[in-house]
Amino acid sequence: MVSGEPAAAAAGGVLGMPSLPLFLSQLFNGLAMGTLLALVSTGLTIILGTLGVLNFAHGALFMVGAYAGYVVMGHTHSFVLAMASGALVVLVLGVILERGLVRLYYSRPPEDQILMTFGVGIVIVEVIRLIFGGLSQRVSHPTWGNGVVQMGFLIYPKYRLLVLIIIAVTLLLLYVLLYRTRLGLIVRAGIEDDLMVGMLGINVKKTFLAVFGLGAAAAGFAGVIYSPIVSVAPDMGATVLVQSFVVVVIGGLGSFPGAIVGGLIAGEILSLTSMFNPAYSQVMLYLAMALVLVLRPQGLFGVEGRE
Repeated sequence: MVSGEPAAAAAGGVLGMPSLPLFLSQLFNGLAMGTLLALVSTGLTIILGTLGVLNFAHGALFMVGAYAGYVVMGHTHSFVLAMASGALVVLVLGVILERGLVRLYYSRPPEDQILMTFGVGIVIVEVIRLIFGGLSQRVSHPTWGNGVVQMGFLIYPKYRLLVLIIIAVTLLLLYVLLYRTRLGLIVRAGIEDDLMVGMLGINVKKTFLAVFGLGAAAAGFAGVIYSPIVSVAPDMGATVLVQSFVVVVIGGLGSFPGAIVGGLIAGEILSLTSMFNPAYSQVMLYLAMALVLVLRPQGLFGVEGRE
């Protein structure tokens, strides 16, 4: 889904205008893809905006969440437990990474952060490959997500509609957390001026830990939701990572609304472009990013002057 729907792309690769059912199908695919990217990018932009850390291990955390859900689903056959477990496992992993390694790089140059997190991502991927092998795994749809839904001119998979609802509810809960709680107030203040937050007597270290853990958990939760749609594989987070950084650039650094809007824009670009030529879907996404950088370098919802 993140890199385009194979079946729909194949149907849309022919010349001429797409049929109405195909267009509507790709439109919904773009919404599902966009909300997924928005959820992953929300965690990424919170970490980057608050901590100033370029977390290139975010895609690997997404993948770990998918594998955690795969294991729990295989033993319990409960997708609800799989979603909870994926978020919890990656939350714990994120806390361990922040306390053990990431915090040492807060004041280091960005290139050091990139090298460190990129290396951590590689290690995580290879550990998962060692445990589960390099072959892809399948995660069954939950029983409540089987079947299709008749939507007038369109017959659409039920699970993908439920993905839209699940992610929308999750983003709403994240919004409440960030804009209606004390932690959210501290996080948003830290995005604007972390020095002032520390001067007010707030324990910045604990706040940073909570922020990194929250961002990691969002990626892990997204990985579980995505796992029934594609095969679970050690390298599945690589494309998601790149596209999430594009979303952050389009939406604006540290902006929660920007991550949502940027994710929806990216999802629709990838999905609708695939109708005509799947090979150009990624190209169009990067062109959109370049256009935003030219016209509004801080992103659609970013603040001018933020580094």
